[in-house]
Amino acid sequence: HVIEGGYKASRGAVLAALPVLAPSLRYRVVCGPTGSGKTRLLQALEEAGAQVLDLEGLANHRSSVLGLIPGQPQPSQKRFDTLLWDKLRGFEPQRPVYVESESRKVGNLAVPEALITAMRASPCLDLALPTDERVHLLLEDYAFFARDPELFCERLGALTQLRGREQVQAWQALVRAGNLETVVRELLVKHYDPGYAASISRNFAGHATAPTVTPRDRSPAAMAELARVLAAEA
Repeated sequence: HVIEGGYKASRGAVLAALPVLAPSLRYRVVCGPTGSGKTRLLQALEEAGAQVLDLEGLANHRSSVLGLIPGQPQPSQKRFDTLLWDKLRGFEPQRPVYVESESRKVGNLAVPEALITAMRASPCLDLALPTDERVHLLLEDYAFFARDPELFCERLGALTQLRGREQVQAWQALVRAGNLETVVRELLVKHYDPGYAASISRNFAGHATAPTVTPRDRSPAAMAELARVLAAEA
């Protein structure tokens, strides 16, 4: 196909359409602390026939300082915007769109302001898993860190300013000793959970009244069971 006006016209059309498309849809925001299985639930919801906007999937990033996926570089901002536009225009406005409670940036990519605003004003679900389940979910999803401990240590270095050199060096020593489970548990308790608690209440108005949804465990089968219930209710 030949686009009249060329690439600049195409880019302009995408930028003009996003602020119109984003607020025209109904969102249900899946909240929950790190490791609660939000991405697994979104994948299960999509398989169950629900409409899902997976921002981390489009951005090739798991949306944290440790979230860059080895061998999967992020797209450019322009490519991300186009992928997002293409996804949004395919949704049916009368049906809810499930999306994770992302921040304004996913890795190096900015989520359009109109979409963030619409998400933050939308009803929420609060996904809950016990801490042990969250730790093991993260060990499964970030298994590449077990295969490359130095990569994990390098990423942990980015937390030095927030958590202090002594704490980060202690975590790095545990990683090199093969004790990843302790590191992941401490990262949740000392780093991710406090930040999440402050951010979610400040940014997502619907979280205060969000119903809690609790899968029986972290497994894909458990997430599929929950997704079928949620999709039926929608």
